[in-house]
Amino acid sequence: MINEKNLIKKKDSKRSVDNIFIHILVWVIVFGLPLFFFDRRNVFSWSNFWRSTSALLCFMAVFYANYLYLIDKFLFRRKTKEFIIINLLLIIGLAFLMHFSHEFIYNLNLDGRSIRRRRKSPPLLPFILSNMFSLALVAGLSVAIKMSVHWVHLDNERKELEKAKTEAELQNLKSQVNPHFLLNTLNNIYALIEFNPAQAQQAIHDLSKLLRHILYDNNQTFVPLSQEVDFMRNYIDLMRIRLPDNVELTTQFDLQPDSDTRIAPLIFISLIENAFKHGISGNKPSFIRISLTENPKGIVQFSCENSYFPKTKSDKSGKGIGLAQMQKRLDLLYPGRYIWDKHISDNTYSSVLIIDTKKGT
Repeated sequence: MINEKNLIKKKDSKRSVDNIFIHILVWVIVFGLPLFFFDRRNVFSWSNFWRSTSALLCFMAVFYANYLYLIDKFLFRRKTKEFIIINLLLIIGLAFLMHFSHEFIYNLNLDGRSIRRRRKSPPLLPFILSNMFSLALVAGLSVAIKMSVHWVHLDNERKELEKAKTEAELQNLKSQVNPHFLLNTLNNIYALIEFNPAQAQQAIHDLSKLLRHILYDNNQTFVPLSQEVDFMRNYIDLMRIRLPDNVELTTQFDLQPDSDTRIAPLIFISLIENAFKHGISGNKPSFIRISLTENPKGIVQFSCENSYFPKTKSDKSGKGIGLAQMQKRLDLLYPGRYIWDKHISDNTYSSVLIIDTKKGT
């Protein structure tokens, strides 16, 4: 957590330095513009330079008064009337200041021109109105920039909160998946102990391999697909031990050569659990068909078909908690990137889950 906070502080500091640099660069360029003010004889004019500089100082005053104080103090607090009134007074005051500074510089006669060649000062009212319009544009520009920066900041905060919320939800779901998975597995081993202790001992050994995967690999957001397939194979082998003779179990896993696809750990396990839990009858012919294929574009298709036996009223095997948790994880990890189709037909429960593992990465 400390490292994350330090990283955020460094990012904020870098962003602040960048903003200050941009402001300085812009105003240096703007302040440099008066240097290019020449009179009609192509001679540099000090009067033009100082008049332009005084005007720029007034523009900066209205810009930063809004950017650094007024917008935060009034506009963001929904005190719109006060904001408009203060800006109006500020703009009027600065417009008069620009006029008087213009008159003052004009009367200094910095260029040493004769009285005959000096132009008359502009009329008061048109000059004031023109300056007010220019200052209002600068104030509007300040508001637009400040609001844009504010909205970007809020959007970044929202994304950070959503990311933190998603990570917390995923961690919570993972903590729920493990006990649910272990409960089902231990129930199977418990059933073996009574009639085949040797197989139960082997099952416990196989379970230790599965637990190693859960403890070390499930902490990662994604694991290699080949590694997840090995886990599913081990789990199926563990479940196969207690299957009666009337159950037909087939599996097929087809991965691309040198596959580098990564997948969320334990994302398919609930579908396999569901097949073993609800697709087997003690005295009727049953089947479970599990397959997984990966295409060159990183699209993974997992299919699971099993015989369907409607639950009886006395069946207390659960309400599909694992499947609900699986779908929540899919929504968080693969939003808009997965298709899950499930249906019952001719006493067969079919479930197909397609995940685009590369889109958006």
